[in-house]
Amino acid sequence: MLKKTILFFLLVTFYANAQEQYYELRDFVTDSAGVFTSSEVFELNHLLVELEENTTNQLVVVTIEKLGYDTIETYANGLFNQNGIGQEGKDNGLLILFSELDREVRIEVGSGLEPYITDAVASRIIRNTMIPNFKEEAYFKGINEASNQLIEFLNNPEALEEFKKEIADEDSKGKLYMNIFLGIFFSIFIGVGGFFFLKSYVNVIEVFRGMFMGKLGVLPGVFMLLAGSFSSVFGLVFIIVPLIIGYSIYMSNSQAAAFIFDEPSLILWLLLPFFGIAAIIAFIKLKISGKEDLSISWIKNDKSYYRKTFSSSGTHSFSSGSSSSGGSSSSFSGGGGSSGGGGSSGSW
Repeated sequence: MLKKTILFFLLVTFYANAQEQYYELRDFVTDSAGVFTSSEVFELNHLLVELEENTTNQLVVVTIEKLGYDTIETYANGLFNQNGIGQEGKDNGLLILFSELDREVRIEVGSGLEPYITDAVASRIIRNTMIPNFKEEAYFKGINEASNQLIEFLNNPEALEEFKKEIADEDSKGKLYMNIFLGIFFSIFIGVGGFFFLKSYVNVIEVFRGMFMGKLGVLPGVFMLLAGSFSSVFGLVFIIVPLIIGYSIYMSNSQAAAFIFDEPSLILWLLLPFFGIAAIIAFIKLKISGKEDLSISWIKNDKSYYRKTFSSSGTHSFSSGSSSSGGSSSSFSGGGGSSGGGGSSGSW
């Protein structure tokens, strides 16, 4: 009975704490972290009151010392929805949540404003306006400037479109630089792979030619071909894998890369034309030279031919090559708005 009573008490306590997890907002600016002066709170609160009076949009600023066990995304969304920031049916609310000790900030956007204050817009404001000021501990300046930007974009569609165009241009430039870097990086891999492949493939062709002339036994030749195939496959991996990964990145689709890694037997099927083409080339070379007749030796090697052809170039060519809240004259009252989780976060 005592255990049940204790368990019931703990459950009631947990439920009560869960219900009171987030602040009940009474002002547009709640500075619980104490990072603003009273005059700064008054100034910012006045700005946000005017925004609601003129547009019905609600922008709320909350500073806290620490998030606790929540992520800033979870905390912001819970605080936003519990207080109903924005108007019901319009969901036209915005929340700037600042966590001092966690050094994190988030702009949470109501569902109705997501087409305007997109994740990219919120992210750029955090990165370009807030973070540089926060690094200098100019917390009010960063939040005040960000608030003015958000208000400007909501009131001036042309300014918002210009801002979005700047974001798109910067993203395009960033993608261009990334593509150039990836191109150089993958070219190095492909060049190394091509070197290993060509070097080993020449030896594979020569092994076939030696077998066709009868100067290299078929059984020793098979082992040499298998050794040469490992080196060639190593080179092909350096060529094919970067191409597949690069294509997947460019197309934003990982299916091509996943297909190769999910189907390792594909490599075995590639060995058939690999050896077949080498054998054909060796046969053509033999016929073009006209100096040797087609002959087969199963085991015996011509030692002088073997030393001259393979030992001088070194059988190492078949190796894998693996060395490589202040006072305010106006109060906040949520209108029943909600957020679906749109917005962006940042840290400094």
